[in-house]
Amino acid sequence: MGDAIYNHGYSMMDDLVGYKSFYQVLLLNITGRMPDKRLADWIEASCICLSWPDPRIWCNKIGTFAGSMRCSPVVGVSMGILASDSRMYAAGAVKPGASFIVQALKKNKNGRSVLDIIEDELQHKTAIMGFKRPLATGDERIPPLERTSKALGFGIGEHLELAYEIDNKLQHHYKESMNVLGYCVAFLSDQGLTPDEIARTYSTWVHSGVHACYAEAYDNPPESFLPLRCNDIDYQGKPMRQIP
Repeated sequence: MGDAIYNHGYSMMDDLVGYKSFYQVLLLNITGRMPDKRLADWIEASCICLSWPDPRIWCNKIGTFAGSMRCSPVVGVSMGILASDSRMYAAGAVKPGASFIVQALKKNKNGRSVLDIIEDELQHKTAIMGFKRPLATGDERIPPLERTSKALGFGIGEHLELAYEIDNKLQHHYKESMNVLGYCVAFLSDQGLTPDEIARTYSTWVHSGVHACYAEAYDNPPESFLPLRCNDIDYQGKPMRQIP
């Protein structure tokens, strides 16, 4: 009390408030390094791509239920974020995706071909994290991020260049392609972030979409989201049977 609040050598009130953006301070808190404004702006843009206001998405659906049941916004949004901590998608997939592209670059520099790297990875997994998307091929979120990267003056680094090569081989041999996660982790690896730092940066990336779905449900009549009960369905199929 009575002294400044210091954060990695910066006075919070004198050096940061009004001078640095929220995402710059967020990256400072995560990495201990103050990023350029353009990198913070890029990450902010990427988070717009990673948080859709669609209640059909798992984490958003939880936020919607919470709003419909009149839970507090802290409960609704926090539980939605927690639901995104999955090994298959969203925040839980970030570190494996980032670790893959970092290790892939090391293998490539040691003489492994892109196709060898793909086949090595698929020996242990059914898909490569960051290079597959359920129900669709391609990812409409990558072109806007490429446009943003160019507008902010970023080039294509060695991790992202390799990610494009992997994407090309996957499309040709496996009919799969890079998704937005694969693009983001490769880009941020080129900016010097480690897999742990990238995972921490994106740990809450879904929260804007959860906020939207929570707010919409809260402002609608209570319990009006998916109001059907099982006995509301006029089922005319085979009768129930006893299971041994």
